[in-house]
Amino acid sequence: MKRLKILFATALLVACGVKPNASDEDSNELTSKFVNTWNVHESMEVNDDGTITYHALPWGGLVGSLKERNLPVDWSEYESISVEFAEPTTAPTQIMVSDKLKTWGKPGITTLTCYFDGQDVTSVSEVGLQSSDTTVLRVKRIYLTPASGTWVSSPIWEGECVFGNWEGGFIVEADAFESAREGDKLEFRFTTDTSTDTSYWLFKTVINETDITLEGNESELNQWGCATVGKGAVAYRIILTAGDIEKLREKGLFVNGYYNIVTQVNLLHKSYEVAED
Repeated sequence: MKRLKILFATALLVACGVKPNASDEDSNELTSKFVNTWNVHESMEVNDDGTITYHALPWGGLVGSLKERNLPVDWSEYESISVEFAEPTTAPTQIMVSDKLKTWGKPGITTLTCYFDGQDVTSVSEVGLQSSDTTVLRVKRIYLTPASGTWVSSPIWEGECVFGNWEGGFIVEADAFESAREGDKLEFRFTTDTSTDTSYWLFKTVINETDITLEGNESELNQWGCATVGKGAVAYRIILTAGDIEKLREKGLFVNGYYNIVTQVNLLHKSYEVAED
């Protein structure tokens, strides 16, 4: 009899559209939270298939409010936030998480990912998707990716290089990349120079003695081959490809930028914990 009651209750819940013991398997999905725009002259609509059509103006923003019970959320257990587009973008686009993280995407991309590693994401209130030009963005999905494994850091350059208006720059020698493997991350530890009235901060990383940029962050670069970082950022990371490593082992890396102060460059290897029996 008890079993029959449970089955009846389960059937009733399903019939009413409620899933019994509903898991939070979709808790990483954030698409439904993006319902507003920063610019009152912009517009957005949710389509029948769940996609979003966002009519963007330059540096406006499709914005998602992430607060829970009116408090910021802690994203420290996640690796990144990604936006999938239903069709390729036609203008440069960026994800902005508070004033700490900015990831720029070239025109023609179908996915844009902003990585959290190295940043403080324990207090996130909102995320914006911005375009540098008037365009229509068709957003298929916005989601979080949980972190997996840990990263083991090996310093390959230390010092203090102050980037002003493209002044300075430094070289990471070729032999520093001998232990690098495909999928490793190149990490720059830095602070943004806020002593001037600049409103943006840039990194440019090229194969030494060339104008060749890295493949690992190609989709994040603007038309001048530079990556944008946020005002409060303290780290910038690039996932290295096999092609990047081959070139870096031959010539090394030249690093320059706009109003950043770099103190360390690390090579990060991924380490997985082995479960005990």
